[in-house]
Amino acid sequence: MKNFAKFLIPMASLLIFCLFWEWLVWVNDWPNYKMASPSDLWPAFWKFRWLFLDYGWDTLWRTVIGLSLSVLVGLGFGIIMGFSKTMRIALYPLLVGFNAIPKATVVPVIALMFVGMHDMNTILIVILISFFPIAVSIAIGLSTLEPEYKDILLSLGASRFEIFYKIALPKTLPEFFGALKVSTTLAFIGTNLMEIIEPHGKGLGHLFDSGKISADYPLMFAVLIALALLGIFLFYIVVLLESIFAGWAERN
Repeated sequence: MKNFAKFLIPMASLLIFCLFWEWLVWVNDWPNYKMASPSDLWPAFWKFRWLFLDYGWDTLWRTVIGLSLSVLVGLGFGIIMGFSKTMRIALYPLLVGFNAIPKATVVPVIALMFVGMHDMNTILIVILISFFPIAVSIAIGLSTLEPEYKDILLSLGASRFEIFYKIALPKTLPEFFGALKVSTTLAFIGTNLMEIIEPHGKGLGHLFDSGKISADYPLMFAVLIALALLGIFLFYIVVLLESIFAGWAERN
């Protein structure tokens, strides 16, 4: 019953949102070139169904690879900053300053540096936009580890690796998965920024740009909904992994 409620409640909220959206367009009598309604989107999905499947897959796999690599980068920075106060003081200003730069301004620079390497460009911008929350969460989790635990385990003959594996790693898992949920949504932003900028690219961002050029507003809104669905799908994959590896941290 509890698992059914976890499925039913999100579906009900999506249905209510779509009904409210449809009602808002209808009551204001907006034409579809100003605000497309949910009922306008299905014809666009059907008309371009093969492009949605092809470009949706391109967007998804590049996002997943970029997100996976951003996890490795974030873990690396997080572990270094978490175990070394000196490195934490040294790296934090650099990471915060870099993260404060709007990534929309970084995308054209990367696109010009690696002209024609669309897949690598897209994956690289995903890494740059997604690793920061992971690095910060891991650093905070490790740096706030109670010293009593370390002292007790060291006195019992445990190595530093055993302390990390048995104490530090489980402690940081809830923070890590919380940051990974944030990074998942950021990853799609990075993917689509690059897909829109690249003149001969593929992906849902490129399809959105094609709709913008042809003033096909239902297509543009359909792409946005497709991106939202992919984001929700990947988000719940992370939720599933969290329930497997850090389910013990959840409180009712």
